[in-house]
Amino acid sequence: MTATDAVGRDRSLALAARLRRAAPLDGRDAGWLGLALVPGVVAVGVYLATNPYPAYGGGLYAQIAAAIAANGYAPPATVDGYAVTVPFAYPPLQFYVFAALLDLGFDPVAVTRFLPSVAVVAGLLPAYLLGRDYTGSRPAGTATAAMVALNPQVVEWHVSAGGVVRGFAFLYALTAIYAGYHVFSGGGRRAVVGGAVAVALTGLTHPTYALFVVASYLVLWGGLDRSVGGLARGLAVGSGALALASPWLGWVVATHGPGVFTAAAGTHGGLGGGLDALLAGPSWVRLLPLSVAAATLALRRDATVAAWVVVATLLFFQVRFAYAVAALAAAVVGLGVAARLARREGSALASPERRAAAAAALVLLATVAGGTALAAETTSTTDPTTPSFLDDESVATAEWAAAETAADARFLVLGDAAEWFPALSGRSIAVGPWGVEWASSTAYDRHLAAFRAASICRTADCVASAVATVDADPDYVVVPKGRYTVRGTTFVDFGTLDRSFAAADGWARVHENDGVTVFRASGVADE
Repeated sequence: MTATDAVGRDRSLALAARLRRAAPLDGRDAGWLGLALVPGVVAVGVYLATNPYPAYGGGLYAQIAAAIAANGYAPPATVDGYAVTVPFAYPPLQFYVFAALLDLGFDPVAVTRFLPSVAVVAGLLPAYLLGRDYTGSRPAGTATAAMVALNPQVVEWHVSAGGVVRGFAFLYALTAIYAGYHVFSGGGRRAVVGGAVAVALTGLTHPTYALFVVASYLVLWGGLDRSVGGLARGLAVGSGALALASPWLGWVVATHGPGVFTAAAGTHGGLGGGLDALLAGPSWVRLLPLSVAAATLALRRDATVAAWVVVATLLFFQVRFAYAVAALAAAVVGLGVAARLARREGSALASPERRAAAAAALVLLATVAGGTALAAETTSTTDPTTPSFLDDESVATAEWAAAETAADARFLVLGDAAEWFPALSGRSIAVGPWGVEWASSTAYDRHLAAFRAASICRTADCVASAVATVDADPDYVVVPKGRYTVRGTTFVDFGTLDRSFAAADGWARVHENDGVTVFRASGVADE
């Protein structure tokens, strides 16, 4: 570490020490925090303006929330409507929030469209605080938050429908990590208590984000305070969080047994999924955070944040964790570059005021560029960032099913609208991966493969072969026409599958609109 780097690190620790003695925010933060929130407001504004329906899936979450409300807010043992009876082993916190909103009269589609935006903007506060305290620079805190808000790898999974859970899990996780930084940089009881509460909130919201917090704490302990006292404080945080979450954990184990957790752990990439993905075929999406880590080592020689990026990249299949940490690493790199430029004779960045003004200008420029790029993607015909699973026709079809079919009818819904179908129709789907991970990882893989294969079929025989792999025998088949998505990827069918079912033995057309046709199996009576 150079003398200049050492001075910068000393300033960071000095700022952290001052903040431990005062409130986390004061008047000097107002302008920089306000600027940090602007990119988030722009991102959610673009998303809401270009997505009349929520992106990705949130129907299972709505179904769980409805089951909680219907059960008088006692946790239901299972949730119906999907390919298997889903054990309710999900961390429950945000589902109870969702259930309360349903009881207040809010529409589930509207909740999943608007509520995640609250979490996206709120999550920029701990991102700003972490960047500010780690670097000792308020402009760097703003830059950290801005890079989190503008990164499509991060924002798309938090602003979309699943953000009613994931967005808030990210907010709680960043808060827990901010507290953890202070736990391992000499913080007192306030940091430990705050960390325990925030870790508990994360664990009661989403298991993967809780693992991200645990991994982050281990890195911060190893990089900032490898003492017995630091280890004791970290264990105190973990013990406090476990105590707060123990009623839910005890209920799940008593109701479903511990095997429900191991079943889910083998899905969605599992631990080490990032390393597996890199070995399977490196891509720039995964290599970019590692490049930022290398730059951090080269320019600031900050092994802690560099190691943190590497751990997040290799441990998790979901790259949003690596990019969240890389935002902090990039702010550290930016400070190093600015410091080197400032040392040059006649540099325009010689004064702190000029460096601050340059940082603010860069954030505003990035906000304009990022907002424009997001708008271009969300308005494209394929929309790779925030594809909507629902449209007017799929919602109308679910309403038809609710009114015109028997309550025990089972549907094969092709395309991603299937995830929302039970919540909107009150009818069950026969094939799909949603919630199946809590039954077994093998069943999850089988249903995921069957759903994907059936949804891209172009003949009725192809669909029958795909769903036979999971022994599905649906009463109705919902066939999309035109443009639709399968696991977020856009496909187009110009009526080929519709015509195949119309010509196939054993199926009769019973409902149709501009985007969907429904076929009923022979021997099934309408309601």
